[in-house]
Amino acid sequence: MSQTRTNPGAARRSSRPTNIRWSVVIILFVFYTVNSIDRSALGVALPSISEDFELTATMKGVILSAFFWTYCLLQIPGGLAADRFGPRKVIGIASAIWGTFTALTGLAVNGFMLILARLGLGAFEAPYMASASKLVSNWMPPKRRASGVTLIDSGAPLGAAFGGLLIAWLITATGSWRWSFVIVGISTVVIGFLVFLYIRNHPFEHKLVNAAEVELVSAEDEAEGPKPGVSAKNVTAMVIGRLGWAMVFWGLVTWGPTYLSQARGLDLQAMGFATFLIFLCGAVGEILSGFLADRLQKRFSRNFSFKLLFGGSGALSLAALIALPFVSDATTAVVLLCVGVFFNLFGGLYWTIPAMLAKKEKVGLVGGVMNFAGTSAGIVVPIVAGVLLDVTGDFIAVLVFLAAAAAVYLVASLSINFEGNKHAPVAPTRTPEKV
Repeated sequence: MSQTRTNPGAARRSSRPTNIRWSVVIILFVFYTVNSIDRSALGVALPSISEDFELTATMKGVILSAFFWTYCLLQIPGGLAADRFGPRKVIGIASAIWGTFTALTGLAVNGFMLILARLGLGAFEAPYMASASKLVSNWMPPKRRASGVTLIDSGAPLGAAFGGLLIAWLITATGSWRWSFVIVGISTVVIGFLVFLYIRNHPFEHKLVNAAEVELVSAEDEAEGPKPGVSAKNVTAMVIGRLGWAMVFWGLVTWGPTYLSQARGLDLQAMGFATFLIFLCGAVGEILSGFLADRLQKRFSRNFSFKLLFGGSGALSLAALIALPFVSDATTAVVLLCVGVFFNLFGGLYWTIPAMLAKKEKVGLVGGVMNFAGTSAGIVVPIVAGVLLDVTGDFIAVLVFLAAAAAVYLVASLSINFEGNKHAPVAPTRTPEKV
């Protein structure tokens, strides 16, 4: 049954729909940028922290990985919580707690305390994107969901980009890496409270939404028809593809600043600026991918459109990683990373898959399953990279590992049927498994 109720505060009808849905998307995008600054801050501050705590590469890998232990573990519970309690409440409570853990990072006195702070941060950042994805499915018409969800998810590379500049600047300005975490953490708590005050779970609950906007969203959602459910084959391809994509992304987020510092000889300010450029390119690429997806689907089938975008994303990010060990100039290396991350972040389109294929009451769960796979990569790749560095003494083996992950992302993404089961022939003796 469709939810088409109107808000009493917006009872006056207008032939022109309000655009509050886009303000909700933009606010979620801005807050995900803040979210990603919190999680990426450690990678930028790690060279300074290492001097204080005398950490080995393997220990640094464990600390970087710790965030993902709880972040991964709570993806599915986070998605279920968004389905059951509503994404607004989940985001409001979680942001207050993860901001507190960010601030507590600045009080750490050894590697063990850093691990504890990262575990808390990961646990309460976990529900954010599953909740945001559910909000997009509630607020946006189907033909605009790719644009909406990729805009929000582009906050991840943008947070890494601005995080590189912001944390480097805060360390320089305050003279301590500790104050950078305290300032960012307190800011997160304040911003999270403001977001909670503004957003609502559904358009009809928001006092600024008029009846025409409610009808626009619900009418187009009904026109798309019932969702077929997610087949086991699609789930498998989605999980493997997301895992491969995330190996590349989290590998570059966690170890990228150290790579630029140690392998390419950049100082703190140059490293921060290069990190900004690289992940800014990723954010632009992800936003572009959403608009391309919406535009392509007007002319071609959904299956063709998404396979074209994912195929280009996987192939070009793979090519950039393969080329990286063969360049000696630091500027050229940064340019290659900009190109690679630009196309890799087309992978943000994965967040359109839950709302595309799953029934509305299962979107949070399917999003949690998908991101569970992605965050599993965040557990593995920082440790693997640290061990490879300790064993080989350079980053070449790490880059080969990331290139292999990009190849997995490419092949698995091309194996997904983005039409679900709607247009697939059904054998007379068997029906597809559903999630």
